[in-house]
Amino acid sequence: MRPSLLPRLVNGLFEDPVLFIRFQFQNKAIMFDLGDIHSLSTRDILKLTHVFVSHTHMDHFTGFDRLLRIFLGREKQLHLYGPRGFIRNIEGKLGGYQWNLVDNFTKHFSIKVTEIRADRHLTMTYRCQNRFKPDARKPAVLPFVPVLLKEPAVSVSAVLLDHRLPCLGLSIQEKFHVNIKKDALAEMDLDTGPWIQAFKRALYEKRSADTRIEISCKDTVRQYSLGTLENQIAVITPGQKITYITDIIYSPDNIDKVIDFAKGADQLYIEAAFLEADARLAARKYHLTAKQAGEIAGRAGAKKIIPLHFSPRYSDLAHLLEAEAQTAFKETQRIIPERNQPS
Repeated sequence: MRPSLLPRLVNGLFEDPVLFIRFQFQNKAIMFDLGDIHSLSTRDILKLTHVFVSHTHMDHFTGFDRLLRIFLGREKQLHLYGPRGFIRNIEGKLGGYQWNLVDNFTKHFSIKVTEIRADRHLTMTYRCQNRFKPDARKPAVLPFVPVLLKEPAVSVSAVLLDHRLPCLGLSIQEKFHVNIKKDALAEMDLDTGPWIQAFKRALYEKRSADTRIEISCKDTVRQYSLGTLENQIAVITPGQKITYITDIIYSPDNIDKVIDFAKGADQLYIEAAFLEADARLAARKYHLTAKQAGEIAGRAGAKKIIPLHFSPRYSDLAHLLEAEAQTAFKETQRIIPERNQPS
């Protein structure tokens, strides 16, 4: 089955952690964290609709300027999310530039910023044509909900974690995965095209089986019911879950939150900054060791762990961090089922 969500780390394991997630067959992507993004092409950056920033330490936020520069003059709205203080951080960035020439832009670019607090969400909008002054004097306020983005096919959720400041853990969850049987298309003499996305969207939106789907095929337009197409050309399987955790201390509260939040993740991207031999240093810096990361992934029931954000002190020892994380992950996977066996 070809996955619908295509995640990739933008930088090396010792560099800024940035997870770029492209949507298969769509000109669309989201991103977790906003560190250095110079290796991302302009084409990829312009696919972004939503960017979720775990926290605004420099290595997770320095890419904002490149993002802004590329989006200027485009007919787009970019959605940004971050933890407490995020609106102030964005305004500080925007306030560092002169905007006296933005009247020359004919297209309307805006940034919608949402700040995630423990009890509420605050939202402000900044428009290029308004020289990035906020649309309102005060932010709009909504009650806290863990789901930050909800679309027909996917949702993005957050959990607040501790890094001596609030830090967001992030997950993207696909409702279910729809795979198209090419041999069935051939038997029905149907070509691929935009109708497939319309078909999938109808499934995600749980429309009636009688819903008509129009298909342009050669010189004719055919119509099929949603139910007929689902039965004949679709294979539906559980959706992907991709979780991203970085920059947290190994505390009971953080551990419990991450295990619950990352439960059953197909891919868990998790920081593994230090070797277990340096656990005291990791604690002082509010980071995880590779062993701790592996144990958390195992206890969460993740299917795969991708350790990241290695400390530069191990610049020639990446293999040790990787091995420590994977060993702890596999050992914990083995132990957890044993603990759950009836006595």
